[in-house]
Amino acid sequence: MPATVTLDPLGVHCIFSDGSEYRRPLRVRRPVELPGLARTLLEGATDLVHPHGQVDSAGGFDLYLTAVRGFTDWLVEFGFSGGASDLTRALLARYWRQGVRSSQESALRAMLRCADDQDPILAPDVRAFVDGRLFNTGERYGSHQPYSEAEWARLIRTCRDEVDGAFRAFCAARDHASTADGPGASLRERTAHHWLVLHDGPDPLVKEMSEGGSFPFRHRYGAGLRAVLDPLIPTLDVIIAYQLLFGAYTGIVPDGIADLGLTDIEWAGDEKILLSYVKGRTAAESLALSRQATRLLEQWLDHSAVARRFAPEGLRPELWVRFTPSGTWAGERWLAKPATRLSICAWVERRQAVDEDGRPTQMTGDDGLPLGLHRHRIRTTHDALKDRSHWRGSRRSTLDPNRSPGVEGDHYLTNTTPAQREAAEDIIAQAQEDLVRRALPPLVLATAEMADLVENYPEHMKRLGLDDNALAQLLSGERDVFTAACGDQLSGLHGPKGKPCPARPWVCLLCPLALFSPRHLPNLLRLRAFFSRQWQQMTTAEFIPVFGPYAHRLDEILTPDRYFSEHALRAAAAKVTDSDVELPLRPEEHTV
Repeated sequence: MPATVTLDPLGVHCIFSDGSEYRRPLRVRRPVELPGLARTLLEGATDLVHPHGQVDSAGGFDLYLTAVRGFTDWLVEFGFSGGASDLTRALLARYWRQGVRSSQESALRAMLRCADDQDPILAPDVRAFVDGRLFNTGERYGSHQPYSEAEWARLIRTCRDEVDGAFRAFCAARDHASTADGPGASLRERTAHHWLVLHDGPDPLVKEMSEGGSFPFRHRYGAGLRAVLDPLIPTLDVIIAYQLLFGAYTGIVPDGIADLGLTDIEWAGDEKILLSYVKGRTAAESLALSRQATRLLEQWLDHSAVARRFAPEGLRPELWVRFTPSGTWAGERWLAKPATRLSICAWVERRQAVDEDGRPTQMTGDDGLPLGLHRHRIRTTHDALKDRSHWRGSRRSTLDPNRSPGVEGDHYLTNTTPAQREAAEDIIAQAQEDLVRRALPPLVLATAEMADLVENYPEHMKRLGLDDNALAQLLSGERDVFTAACGDQLSGLHGPKGKPCPARPWVCLLCPLALFSPRHLPNLLRLRAFFSRQWQQMTTAEFIPVFGPYAHRLDEILTPDRYFSEHALRAAAAKVTDSDVELPLRPEEHTV
């Protein structure tokens, strides 16, 4: 077996696939709490070691030992003294709901499942609970809330200013050095500095400084090493700004950006790049870059050309090659590693600025503190802000078709900006108002008497808010549209306020401003004939979403003896010829 449980002391002994040996006791300085339960969990953990599971390193197994210690310590404090078979759903839920790290919750669930597979010890309802979803997903997704619009704008502006300023200095230095015939008589001239770097690279200058010391170098060139190198060799700060901006423009995961090489760039025409990258959680992926991202990548390739020309042969294919003068020898000075977390935090700290009114102008959060820069949040914000119009027509039109609904819902759809939340709430409110309007009964008047309208429909009169003059116009036909009389055509229920209503004739059937009277019966019957013709040429799935609610309301209004007598309906039907010319239709609405 690649992994076994040791009893004295209680712990584990593993041999991983690379031949390395791992032996750890569960406790070192004090006795094991609940040894029976701890041993059961460790036996479950041994089934997770390669080749039976995916754990194949000492660091990977340490997580399971930490999970066992934390769980048993909590149980002892809680007063529990039983074994794995005595665990209940309530007990597990209480432990996980107190804010356990999601990684430890996952580890504990995995150990319980494996132990139960070896020897059924969990009650059926407890096993189903262990197989369920995690309680603590906030550690994975909660810290990746998108930046606010103001923070995002400051981040983009700061990175853009830095990369553009560094690139302008690079172009100027390269142009000046290219026009010179040599370093010139005085090495203290800035053009001579650039000529040396452009033709000999940075290594000779670093070697000269390390051999002669800082003072002789400054005396000879009249400047420090960084001042001599920086215009032509991009610094780490500039590379960080490029990478952050590239992530903001593309939404590629940080590890995918860090591992990019020149072979991952494929030109599709003169102005389009197809970029291949590796996403850590899945596999190789590709992305057609936007014009913005393409121009930024072109700028970086030009900006890093001098550094790449003098880099070691093995590092030249790397995209983010950089030079570090503080390296002990040349092999350590040239790097292609991603920037560390400390480097990025220091980069943010150096870019704090506020205006005279105390408002943040650079890398500062809305709270006035240094912006918490997390590269996964950049990806989340990119996904929250990007245009999703090309997803329309998909049966999952609200989801990214490249991700599962679960991932999309947990990670991205819940991470919205305040403006997006406000827009979504407006859409929900409009939909709710539409449902309320559809639930209102139709306002149908069997006679043309205003007294009947005011007496029988006081709630409608209060809702319409019409005076006597307007009511007279409503009943006399002055406010008629095709299928009804409209209380206010400029109300903006189906279009912009103050403009005539653009709704189609059948939309009036569900409008709260519509009043149906006997004079409208011929047109209502013409509309019913139109629905019948549409029903014959459309499938049920096509007809119901488009005309279904209106056809149902029309049947309700035209039910004999409910609002209108059968005699009135027959008289109106005699005026209907069952033809499209009877209705104000658009060309695309005509029936065959």
